[in-house]
Amino acid sequence: MSIVVTGATGHLGRHVVEQLLEKVPAEQITAVVRNAEKAADFAERGVKIALADYNAPASFDGLFSAGDKVLLVSGNEFDKGRVQQHKVVIDAAKAAGVALLAYTSAPGTLTAALADDHRGTEELLLDSGVPYALLRNGWYHENYTENLAPVLEHNAVVAAAGDGKVSSAARADYAAAAVAVLTGEGHENQTYELGGDTAWSFTEYAAELSRRTGKEITYNPVSTDVLTGILTGAGLPEPLAQTLAGVDASIEKGELVVSTGDLSRLTGRPTTPFSEAIAEALKG
Repeated sequence: MSIVVTGATGHLGRHVVEQLLEKVPAEQITAVVRNAEKAADFAERGVKIALADYNAPASFDGLFSAGDKVLLVSGNEFDKGRVQQHKVVIDAAKAAGVALLAYTSAPGTLTAALADDHRGTEELLLDSGVPYALLRNGWYHENYTENLAPVLEHNAVVAAAGDGKVSSAARADYAAAAVAVLTGEGHENQTYELGGDTAWSFTEYAAELSRRTGKEITYNPVSTDVLTGILTGAGLPEPLAQTLAGVDASIEKGELVVSTGDLSRLTGRPTTPFSEAIAEALKG
């Protein structure tokens, strides 16, 4: 019996494997990757490596075993039909008779186009009859802290989110919730709405950056059309730019405020404050 993590060398998957290594013997962990070289450090520590690709269904044949607990980390190839990619994993998990398939989804309140693939995957998973856990991850601190360069260059936070707030948390927090579900009991057929303990506004974000940098950084709210233009101007494909602008529109409507407390309850600790994540990013 194994704990299997797909997308194990991605941003979230890597956190999950690292945290699993603190809780269970390495030989009980299988990291599913597309590129073995990227997982060499895991292999050296005794983690089993399995090569498979969401776009090659046959690569998942026989990958899972009865009784395995699987974390399906949602794919990031938005242009390749993510629901069909995820179906490959769900079908393989069903055929093997896994004990649990946890899926990293999006908040149930999110109506933006970004959530469509997640809803489609959830439907497939529920219809499959496989014991499931829906990890409906909210927004990540890193969506902002890894993109500070233009903010600091222009002394402006630009978003199409109005006065909306975000209950973001760190990737490590969401990973800890996944690890709790994969290593714990009683999570079958449960849905967790996950988000940070404290919601923040973009005005507060700009104020925190000002405080930390000593510069005057302001929040510049714009329309979704203007934001889409800014993002495409920065080199993003238009469909992705529109999707991200759509998330901002959802933020303005309050759809990324998650107040369940599920994340800190699963991890057994408070979530990482956004101010702390900003401070860490500015050090880098």
